[in-house]
Amino acid sequence: MASASRIFEYFVVCGLGPEIRALDGVMGFHGADDMYMPAFIDQFPPSSHALYPPPPPQLPTCVLPAGVRIYSSGLDANDFSTYPRSYPIVLTEGDGSKIYVSCIAFRDPICEDIIEAYQIPANSYADKCICLVSHSPSFQVLRDALEEIFVLCFSPAGCRKPLWDIISHVVANVPLPTPGKDRVLFAIENCLLSAEAPPKEWLPHADISFQPLVQCLDVDKLIQLFIAVLLERRILLRSNKYTLLTLVSEAICHLIYPLRWQHVYIPIIFSSGVDYIDAPTPYMMGLHSGVDTSTVTMDGVVVVDLEYNRITTSEEIPPIPETEHNFLRGEILKLLQPNVMGIDYMKVNLGSMGAHSLRTGTKSWGHEHDFQLRLIFLRFFAQIMSGYRNFIDNASPSGFNTQAFLKKRSRTTNQPVESMSMIMQFIETQGFLDYLERCSNAEENTNNLLDKLQDATGRGQNPLVIFPSHVADPEIITIADSETGGSEPGERFCYKRFPANARTEEQEEKRKSILAVASGASKQVTNSPLVPIINGSSNAESLSPRERAAERDRMVLDIKVKLQGLWLRLLRLGATEDPLSSFEYGTILALIESDAEGIGGSGFVECIREHIHSGWQCRLTDEQFIAVKELLKTAITRANSRNDMSTIRDALEVSAEMYRKDPNNVQDYVQRHLLSLPVWEELRFWDGYFEYLMENCSNKSTNYVTLVTAQLIVMATHMAGLGLPDIDSWNMIEKIAERNNLGYKQLIKLRALLTHLQQLRIGYWGVATGKGQQLPLYGMASPVHLMDRSLRASSFNRANDAKVSPISGKTDLSAAPKKSQTNMRTLRGHTGAITALHCVTRKEVWDLVGDREDAGFFISGSTDCTVNQSARLKIHSKTDTTPAGDLFVYFGSMQVYLSFPAKTHFAE
Repeated sequence: MASASRIFEYFVVCGLGPEIRALDGVMGFHGADDMYMPAFIDQFPPSSHALYPPPPPQLPTCVLPAGVRIYSSGLDANDFSTYPRSYPIVLTEGDGSKIYVSCIAFRDPICEDIIEAYQIPANSYADKCICLVSHSPSFQVLRDALEEIFVLCFSPAGCRKPLWDIISHVVANVPLPTPGKDRVLFAIENCLLSAEAPPKEWLPHADISFQPLVQCLDVDKLIQLFIAVLLERRILLRSNKYTLLTLVSEAICHLIYPLRWQHVYIPIIFSSGVDYIDAPTPYMMGLHSGVDTSTVTMDGVVVVDLEYNRITTSEEIPPIPETEHNFLRGEILKLLQPNVMGIDYMKVNLGSMGAHSLRTGTKSWGHEHDFQLRLIFLRFFAQIMSGYRNFIDNASPSGFNTQAFLKKRSRTTNQPVESMSMIMQFIETQGFLDYLERCSNAEENTNNLLDKLQDATGRGQNPLVIFPSHVADPEIITIADSETGGSEPGERFCYKRFPANARTEEQEEKRKSILAVASGASKQVTNSPLVPIINGSSNAESLSPRERAAERDRMVLDIKVKLQGLWLRLLRLGATEDPLSSFEYGTILALIESDAEGIGGSGFVECIREHIHSGWQCRLTDEQFIAVKELLKTAITRANSRNDMSTIRDALEVSAEMYRKDPNNVQDYVQRHLLSLPVWEELRFWDGYFEYLMENCSNKSTNYVTLVTAQLIVMATHMAGLGLPDIDSWNMIEKIAERNNLGYKQLIKLRALLTHLQQLRIGYWGVATGKGQQLPLYGMASPVHLMDRSLRASSFNRANDAKVSPISGKTDLSAAPKKSQTNMRTLRGHTGAITALHCVTRKEVWDLVGDREDAGFFISGSTDCTVNQSARLKIHSKTDTTPAGDLFVYFGSMQVYLSFPAKTHFAE
């Protein structure tokens, strides 16, 4: 894309647009004491430019997080609060990439047509913000260029060309420098600026100073914040300076290199988004000190007050092991001693040093200090992760042998494994797992500075040897100034306000239309709140597509955050409280049912999925089980009416994980109570689900036939879990299999698998309610009546030895010989659901295709289930215990991955 080759992607102006509404959504002007929603005013390139992606729709709210205030006066040289404010912000896109924005906020006169339409007092001013937007973390270049444009606009001497001509030339023509190879020189009027990036072999590009971080926090607080970030806690930074919030957030993200922050990242929250603090998932957010947080729950949140060098949290942050802590603290102090706060000197018995001696020898903080600080933290990682490469285990679900690593560390440090709480938590973080995954990428691994540092340290070399010893002088790329256009020689352009960009006829007509409506409405101000745009109100028709998108994104995020809080509170209800009559249940139900676009339903399902991924064990009480089941039914019904297959799919998957236990300790999953919904009988859903499974398969290099079969196995387990009748399930699986050219042999195996799953399901839970389904002859009795283990084993064997006809797909019980209860192999320790995957017995293979050596079972376990000694179960694991999700079962050349809810022991 063209934008990838430019350092400046957009120049944007945000502030008070022609359509004015307060932060609470009420339209119109309501006095200077109210705060108003910021909007896009101008930009280059225009939004209609097909070559460039549009700027983020939430940008106005983020660059003016407190909203827009209206003032009676502008800049006052004697009043510091009226001065322009320059600060950076960082936005995160859906794919995790960052957008870097340099901002200058200032008071600017309100346009006369807006003043007239809304009857605002004459000569009023409002907050306005100009921004440079980039995907490159070139903070200093962005800031320098933006400040030069601002100074040029309001300089008494003016500029040689129209300001927007200068802006468009800079944005469109300054390329992104090649890392380590070239330096780009460009000019804004008479100011020469340059941009460059470090080589790929160096630490990642961080065009910021780390000095604000070490000035705000003493060494102990800095380390405490570092651990909280490393362990992916919920972190809230507080400051009265927006610049500080962004710089500290970015600095701490660079100090955890080679890890990456994988969670919500909002260095500056807009004031109305304070409820986001209640989000249960890890986050790093910054909030202005002036915003009240008394209405939100701070349990578990690590609050970092940058103004007062203070960190508070209700949950303990485990300490770093002593050896690594002493190294980290000592090295930071050596770097900071002549530069920062006296509090650190007191802690190392240097308090007797006078202020004069502290100042002597002080060297201004510079790039070398930034580099040394980052290197200290990289050396810390090299120590605490010493030898980690020896314990990378691709056979385990996490890709890492945690227990072996901890035991090795325990022997080396003479510390018990139990004392390594911080390291154990760290190894389980998403950031560490992401790092291990990136290690398998050959290109990324080539520039892995952590591995290089560990190797250099092992050889007794200086840590600096990991960086290139010689860096060639960069090639200079000069960007020529644009022609002066039609301006006369010696002509100067002076401005009293930041000028508006030229509008098209369509834009001008739209502006006039909005102001005409506002002019009539301002005489009779409405007090009704704005109807949500997502419901298609008349107000929505007057908004631009980008404004509608921004409003929708804001509302979506707001609904999701509310749902997360309600979901967690629903699970925390006491034993005496009825979830179905609770405020939480009623509110979630209303959010699911009330909006036409399904944000409530999809958001609720997403909350459950995120909670599961965060480590929740999916256990529900009987009352919670009923409430969640009813909410999911409503969400699926609403999604089906909108043809929202993705929400239905996600609801199906989370329902297969949430469970309760009956008096006989048999797990009952939410999924099987969804059978009454008609969507499961529709082939269109299973077609879409199959395509989704194929697209998101993690191992696409597998043989195509194996890949298709594996995904159909997943579908079959869900069909059986729902209680879908055997004949209906098979008809749909068969159609999908034939469309994907699946061979006869694989169809036989799928048929046997589906039959076996149906047997197990009916044997444990009986006939599914809500459907006219007969109990098959081969079905086992309910576990409520099967308390004798031998009876269960006998039933299980009879089911396994049933013969399946390849023609009719029916089961012939007459051909199943009776089995004795000898030579049984028991699958113990598995308390998960009935998730057995059965292929075919040796007898079935003999009857259908002749004698084969690859006959066998796929088993992922069930309560007290037993398996024939003759069954061939090949496990891809070196131990007899497999963690959750860590089992590969083979027959012939086919490999199937089974997901385990709990640890399972295989006993001979």
